[in-house]
Amino acid sequence: MNFDRVRLANFKPYGDADLRLTEGVTVIHGLNGSGKSSLLEACFFALYGSKALDGTLEDVITNGEEETEVDLWFTHDGVSYHVERRLKAYDGRIDHQCTLEATDGSDATRDGARAVRDFVTELLRMDAEAFVNCAYVRQGEVNKLINATPRERQDTIDDLLQLGKLEEYRERAGDARLGVEDVLENRRGRLDQLDDQIAEKEEKELHDRLNGLESDLSEVTDEIGRYETQREQAKETRQAAAETLSTHAEKREKLESVEAEIDGIEETIRTTERERDEHRDAIREARERIAEIEAAIDDRLDDAGLDAASEEAIAQRREELDDRESEVREELDDERVSAEAFRNQATNLAGKADDRAERAAEVDSEADSLADEAEAAADEADERESSIEELREEAETLRERFAAADADVDRDGVADEREALRERRGEVRERIAELSAELKNARERVEEAEELLAAGKCPECGQPVEDSPHASGIDEDRERVTELEAELEDARERESDLDDRIAELDGLASAADRLDEIDETVDTLEERVEEKRAEAERKREAAAEKRDRAEELRDEAEETREVAARKREEAEEAAERVTELEDALAAVDDAREAVAAIEERLSAVADAEDEIERRREKRENLSEMNDERRDRLADKRERRGELADAVDEEAVEEARGKKERAEEYLEKVEGELDSLAERRTELENAIGGVKGEIRELENLRDEREELADTVAALEDLHEETSELEAMYGDLRAELRQRNVAELERTLNETFDLVYGNDAYSHIELDGEYVLTVYQKDGEPLDPEQLSGGERALFNLSLRCAIYRLLSEGIEGAAPTPPLILDEPTVFLDSGHVSRLVRLVEEMRGFGVRQILIVSHDDELVGAADELVTVEKDPRTNRSTVHREDAAALDADELDIGELADD
Repeated sequence: MNFDRVRLANFKPYGDADLRLTEGVTVIHGLNGSGKSSLLEACFFALYGSKALDGTLEDVITNGEEETEVDLWFTHDGVSYHVERRLKAYDGRIDHQCTLEATDGSDATRDGARAVRDFVTELLRMDAEAFVNCAYVRQGEVNKLINATPRERQDTIDDLLQLGKLEEYRERAGDARLGVEDVLENRRGRLDQLDDQIAEKEEKELHDRLNGLESDLSEVTDEIGRYETQREQAKETRQAAAETLSTHAEKREKLESVEAEIDGIEETIRTTERERDEHRDAIREARERIAEIEAAIDDRLDDAGLDAASEEAIAQRREELDDRESEVREELDDERVSAEAFRNQATNLAGKADDRAERAAEVDSEADSLADEAEAAADEADERESSIEELREEAETLRERFAAADADVDRDGVADEREALRERRGEVRERIAELSAELKNARERVEEAEELLAAGKCPECGQPVEDSPHASGIDEDRERVTELEAELEDARERESDLDDRIAELDGLASAADRLDEIDETVDTLEERVEEKRAEAERKREAAAEKRDRAEELRDEAEETREVAARKREEAEEAAERVTELEDALAAVDDAREAVAAIEERLSAVADAEDEIERRREKRENLSEMNDERRDRLADKRERRGELADAVDEEAVEEARGKKERAEEYLEKVEGELDSLAERRTELENAIGGVKGEIRELENLRDEREELADTVAALEDLHEETSELEAMYGDLRAELRQRNVAELERTLNETFDLVYGNDAYSHIELDGEYVLTVYQKDGEPLDPEQLSGGERALFNLSLRCAIYRLLSEGIEGAAPTPPLILDEPTVFLDSGHVSRLVRLVEEMRGFGVRQILIVSHDDELVGAADELVTVEKDPRTNRSTVHREDAAALDADELDIGELADD
């Protein structure tokens, strides 16, 4: 996989950036905080969205902006893709839109943040976490894998090599096995339960019980039939008697109905006569009310301004009052507007006067503040001038140290001279070590020879000799010891002399560094003195301008208050006119009220006269209705006499006796039938229960047969799931061992490039991914025992080895993401940086097509195929990016000291 191009709009510090990336090594450099790492974060965000962020989505939107855009073009396995992400902040939330499409015409298209992330995860066979663990060494995380526990390292590498899927499958198979076990135990328990239930029901002899119950039911049914026949005969007797009683009852009811109608007609006639008397009294009261209303109308004529109470006069008076009201209201509105306008003007002017007075006080205060700031700036300039003098005196003292020093060296050459002396001291110390070893050997030879001489043996061959032994060899050794002692003493004197000279040069080097610092500080302080002097003068002038402006504001405030007073007087005059017009409007309202009252009373007189006419007509109608009722009353009395003659009391009594006897028998037989019906129901229920138990027994037997088959099938399935779980576990263990062997091979090949000729021989990786480093003498070390730089470089070697393993694959090559290193030299000294450069070059040799590095180290910059420079505008706080020709870049001209960790 290669990143081809990234385009940003309002992403973190970038307002608008467009960068094309090529194969090979690309180094991204720039000042501290310029936004180098943000370019890599944008690529990571384009692939995985929010899963690639440590914070929230709104953190990536440039401050002050509402939208951000990130576009990434990349090629994977020969296919080109384009990912586009859009973020928009509104109403306290972030709208995230994302699309992915293949640019070569294929149908690989995804829409939505989750769909794109899932597609990228499946395409690269790694999620965001795996991407970081494999290809993206983020800033500050160079020691992530070495600091991880073996278990965490195992899980990380297994997931990268897709072995986590096998563990997932094994766990699924285990879950399936446990599920089968649960179901199997449940089914076995149910099978035992069914056996117990079948045995219990077979002991009840259900078929014999069923035959006995059916015989009892037949007898009860016959008895019920006999009683029902006798009950029907009693019902027929009761029906005949009831018909006789019903006939006589109808005649009696008609007689009673006629008598009730007669009583009703008589009561209606009496009620109607009382109603006619009520209407007569109401007519008299209405005439009295009319007289009272007419007297009240005469009393209100003067108030209404009327001579007579007529509809024409009232309409004319209303028109006059409407005209007067319209005239007064129009004039009143004008005066109210004028009064309110004058009051508002007065209030606004008074407010403006107060504002100007307050502003004058504020300007005076600002002038005082500016004056104080001017004095403070002048004082600060004086202090900095004093500091400059102190620094110059210190610098003069340091220069005198160079003049008084024994070493003939200036401040520019002290570092080179010290380095040369250190090299000479190293050579002398190596010579001292050689002489010490040689002197020790020579002394041991002399001591051995003297022991042999004392024993009468030859110091050269060790054989016994007669007379004086041969001593020429031992004399030479003694002379060599003396020479070596003298030479060793001379070397130690030279070492001591060099130590003294180096110590003196260390002090001079510190003095030279301090002089450089003083020169830079003096230049800065002189610039600050000039700035503070200029600042003090500017602020004094600004204070004078502020005081002049305050005086102008006070004059304007006084003039504004005078105008406000005049407006208040005009407002009071308008208010008096408003009061007069409101009184005139109230008089119009009073007259209108009187007119309305007269009109209302006239309406009441008309209503009373209408009521008198209605009640007179009702009295006449009621009189006619009573005449008709009296005619009907005579007819009803004649009908009552005819019905009284038709009623036969003896026939009624005989029919009543038969009905009572039939009802007594029916009551008794119903009780007996109810008892028999309950018995029949009990027998039917018992029969139904026995039949139900027989069906349950058959169902239990069928269920047991099916369940026995199911248990047998579950036992077979349990065996299969157990074998499947074991297979996945064995397969994962086998593949892990193969991966461990391959990873150990690639790790040692990579590590050998870095430390092959140094103190370390190889690395051992066991089956649980526990790492051990072996020294050349065979001594094992935990990686955490290495120094900071060694540990960081060791971890980079491990990450590169994992990357190689993924790219080469166990069974063949697999496309992998670019190798991304974000500030990998943070924990490395200059010696380890050169080893890192060698590691990067070898990774290219292993076939890594694209390596992206964020760094300011000159060695890494020099190893780049492409160089990308990031700069930030301090005025807008926006970053820009552009490419440089790495081959033409002179690393010596880079201000490496100013480049820092992004």
